[in-house]
Amino acid sequence: MSRELWELLSYVVTVIGLPLAIAVFLFEQRKERENEEDEVYQQLSDNYQDFLKVALANPDLRLFSVAGMSPLDDEQGERQLIIFSMLISLFERAYVLLYEDTMSSKQSRRWNSWEDYIQEWCRKPHFRSLLPVLLRGEDPGFVRYVEQFLASEPDAAGTPGAQSL
Repeated sequence: MSRELWELLSYVVTVIGLPLAIAVFLFEQRKERENEEDEVYQQLSDNYQDFLKVALANPDLRLFSVAGMSPLDDEQGERQLIIFSMLISLFERAYVLLYEDTMSSKQSRRWNSWEDYIQEWCRKPHFRSLLPVLLRGEDPGFVRYVEQFLASEPDAAGTPGAQSL
């Protein structure tokens, strides 16, 4: 092979091969990041399923009730607080790992499912009444997020923003 051919091939590699290699590298990096995000979302979903199993194992606490509840004894109240602490911890983790001010459509879809869970639970009077205790020490951004939701959502009496944390 002549020197001119080697130079030509080096130019081809420089002009075509190098940008192609960079593009493939960036594509693989993006794909790996998406896989990691999928894995995080799946782990959070698995944790929520585990929470549901705990809730199912404690039917006397009527955790899914939206109506008024009869008073709980001390042991039931403690179990309820522990279970709700597990739940708020899971919600905070989902917020920290999934929520961003600007999200892609895929990120937004992931977050919207968690937003639905958070809002559903915040509408339950027995959960909502414990939020001041549950939110102590949690991520400030997450606390603001919950407070903003509560301010826009009527409480059990139908008063918007009546609950102040």
